[in-house]
Amino acid sequence: MTIARSRQISLQDTPYYHVVSRCVRRAFLCGEDTHSGQSYEHRRQWVVDRLSQLSRLFAIGVCAYAVMNNHYHLVLKVEPDAANRWSEREVAERWVALFQWPLLVRRWYQGELLIEPERVVVEQLIGKWRERLHSISWFVRLLNENLARQANQEDGCKGHFWEGRFKSQALLTESALLACMAYVDLNPIRAAIADRPEESDYTSIKQRLDAEQSAPSSPPLLLPFSSKGEPDCLPYAFIDYLTLVDGTGRAIRADKRGHIPANLAPILQRLGLDATQWLRQVALFKRQGIRAVGDRAHCQQFAQHCGQRRCHQPQL
Repeated sequence: MTIARSRQISLQDTPYYHVVSRCVRRAFLCGEDTHSGQSYEHRRQWVVDRLSQLSRLFAIGVCAYAVMNNHYHLVLKVEPDAANRWSEREVAERWVALFQWPLLVRRWYQGELLIEPERVVVEQLIGKWRERLHSISWFVRLLNENLARQANQEDGCKGHFWEGRFKSQALLTESALLACMAYVDLNPIRAAIADRPEESDYTSIKQRLDAEQSAPSSPPLLLPFSSKGEPDCLPYAFIDYLTLVDGTGRAIRADKRGHIPANLAPILQRLGLDATQWLRQVALFKRQGIRAVGDRAHCQQFAQHCGQRRCHQPQL
């Protein structure tokens, strides 16, 4: 029996939710159709681009994501307090980045004098938009509608693209959140699409590890890691998360095709990271006067490209 969405999400208990949306029948979100030989790999970028836009407009943080062949995973954090801090004008600006202006709201936004009943209507609309801008249902709806429209247009067909409503799971503890994020980031490895996190394209862990994005547009906004209990951050150190994902990915499961090979070096070693040095480097981003962060050779090259003799790089 279908459970109403309002009974599946309780912000009193947790702001964190795991969301999965799957294509109907044999429809391809991404990947390659072995029967026809047609590739749908370019659609992965569609998901990332739309997720990027929505993550900047909604009061919903993206903790993790993975774009698979016929489905995607998201780990989201709902942030109603952030939405409540927005001014009425900011709510309107965010909403009309997705939809057309209602005439009455446009008049109000442009500073026209409204009579009291008109002002009440505007306030009601903005109140409704504020609620929707921290709603997981609206977030996923706008993501899925956009993807379905593009896919159906490209395939020259009509009808359902998604297999019913999206599935959601509440993550009630920090350990549940951590386990779910690792599960999502390891999806390409379990599916034998990749054999290590740093090569798992279109995942949040790959985005976090990439120093430079190859995508033509801005990547999705991801919640940062912090072990200091900051409210707008994930409650872990990133280096600990990397170690956990690497260790979990090496576990061989009978029900999955892929895993991280046992003979691979630990992830921190593969990435050339020393735990102490890594934490010191992360701290550099909060310091004043640091124009570039990297090893000595890269900083020197950066300085030369900028027409400078050297680039200040503090000792790590």
